[in-house]
Amino acid sequence: MLQCLSNRELGIDPARYLPKIEKSRRIYALSLSQTGDIEQVHNGGINSIDIEDGEGRYLISCSTNSKIVIHDTEVGYYKSRFKCEAVAKVTKTHKGNHRSSIETVQWYPHDSGMFLTSSVDRTLKVWDTNALQVVETFNFEGIVYKHQAAKCAKRHSLVAAANEDSRVYLCDLRTGSASHILRGHATAVLSVSWSPLNQYLLATGGRDNKVLLWDVRKAVSCLTALDQHNGKEASGSCNTRTAHNGHINSICFTSDGLNILSYGTDNRLRLWDTFTGKNTLVNYGRLENPSNKAIQCATSEGNLSEVVFVPNLGSINIYDIHSGKRISSLVGHYNKVNCCSFQHDYQVLYSGSFDCHLLSWLPDMERLKEEPKEDKSFDEKIKQAAPVDPYQDTWSSDED
Repeated sequence: MLQCLSNRELGIDPARYLPKIEKSRRIYALSLSQTGDIEQVHNGGINSIDIEDGEGRYLISCSTNSKIVIHDTEVGYYKSRFKCEAVAKVTKTHKGNHRSSIETVQWYPHDSGMFLTSSVDRTLKVWDTNALQVVETFNFEGIVYKHQAAKCAKRHSLVAAANEDSRVYLCDLRTGSASHILRGHATAVLSVSWSPLNQYLLATGGRDNKVLLWDVRKAVSCLTALDQHNGKEASGSCNTRTAHNGHINSICFTSDGLNILSYGTDNRLRLWDTFTGKNTLVNYGRLENPSNKAIQCATSEGNLSEVVFVPNLGSINIYDIHSGKRISSLVGHYNKVNCCSFQHDYQVLYSGSFDCHLLSWLPDMERLKEEPKEDKSFDEKIKQAAPVDPYQDTWSSDED
């Protein structure tokens, strides 16, 4: 870190490098929190979690027994001792709550005064956070495996809902109705993800092994179906364009929207170019993904090289997105990890599992104090970059 500061002072590195380097160091040093934990109030497997974007303070989670819990995580950032308390709870007996397992929970991107939940009971509900009351309910013909509201949307307020009946429903929060229906998958849709760059671009993945890209302004057909072979027919394969050789139960865009990550039950993670739809062929190795429902991955933002956090049975693997290198594996849960969410400002990772526990992963500050080995060329760089002394005698000594 001292060398980074020196490089900044000498003008060797631009100002934007320093925060990126520090964020990268903290991601590489992530480990299970040793100074405190989150109040454990769930008594069922945790399916989904989300940290709100405004203050980055409130963590919301949902479980298989229809419980919704909101934790205040403000005290949990780099304190000597902390306990993140639950500030709100919704149980199965709460008026208007879901009757079955809640599959997805998400804060409304533009206002933490509202959040959305979807469930096996075939409904998507909109909640008032302060009153903890349901203000809108959308009903469907099948199980809602995943929903997502677009974070970058300025001209619409659509929520995409992945449904068991092979269709994707676009629910308009302004009108309270399903404004569009996207038909393209042959079987159940398990995952959806909005682009952070284009408010009309939506990616969906299903049990038909396909990842489809949609422009929601043209709901007649999808823009393209991603092909793992990039148009080259594989031996013994049919002509159907598939993204994986298994169900796709997780899709997410990178923070810049230039790439898409898909995770399938063929135990593969794939990186796609958003604009060309090509498989970049980055090799992340083999993972374990036996889940038959949606899995929630997370990506970083603002560091030197983006990373992705991928649930891998009872652990969370961290990969460099563009090189495929595995940075580390976080072990702490006693059962299969279903979801993770990354707090970008403080570089803190949260995860939920079937063991009914929420865990926080913080940078190991002791490890960060260790300085890297001395760079032998560092002194030479300083000498080269050092300014000339204005009072130094520059006359030639030839006359002597």
